[in-house]
Amino acid sequence: MPFCVVKSKAIKFTLIMLLVAILLAIGVNGVASAQVFFGYSTKKLPVYCVDTIEKTVAISFDASWGAEKTQAIIDTLNEYDASATFFLVGFWVDKYPEIVQAIKDAGLEIGCHSNTHPDLTTLSKDRISEEIMLANNMIKDITGEEVELFRCPFGAYNNAVIETIEALNMIPVQWDVDSLDWKGLSAQDITTRVLNGVKNGSIILCHNNADNIIPALTMILERLKMQGYKVVSVGELIYKDNYSVDRNGIQHQKVN
Repeated sequence: MPFCVVKSKAIKFTLIMLLVAILLAIGVNGVASAQVFFGYSTKKLPVYCVDTIEKTVAISFDASWGAEKTQAIIDTLNEYDASATFFLVGFWVDKYPEIVQAIKDAGLEIGCHSNTHPDLTTLSKDRISEEIMLANNMIKDITGEEVELFRCPFGAYNNAVIETIEALNMIPVQWDVDSLDWKGLSAQDITTRVLNGVKNGSIILCHNNADNIIPALTMILERLKMQGYKVVSVGELIYKDNYSVDRNGIQHQKVN
């Protein structure tokens, strides 16, 4: 059999197998699978971290239960000349308005973390918007300022969630360094997790009432300072406009 005939059959077989793979992907998982197969996706993402050459990172605290350690966090941040962002849940704001005011008075940033901490991916866009705006209004009533940043409860999101957040002129923010402080880890383990994951432009996730957050925060800030990092709020780190977020959640400044 001539070589060209064999080669032609091999090419045809390869093309057939490729087509079968595409059809199986679409049949099992729909259009999204086909998009992934071809190397692109229409999934919208929040900001996980920022593309920057500066040795700057942001630290954030989700607040949905307890407040006993919040003032100590504020004092520790002040001691190390560091800033931070507190993402507050509405029912927490309602219970601790004086702590919300203390965060504001300390010059720290406040973001929204929903009103009742539901899984937003299970809600309609109208309900998602209501969850966000109820909490935003409660925060504004105390601070007098609009809320610009939002973090999804449980870190759960889909296109409808991101689209709703952006329609409210807010920026959805995730994280790329998870302290896992809520699991009751020791201060040293929390610190090790953060320092092993941090890089220029990182957003660190902590919780305001985690068991060992105060000693961990002290060690984290001390080590980051020794390594030459500046610790800022999320709002200081991210780009507020003229940006894009790639498929890894990295925010990039667009070049005009």
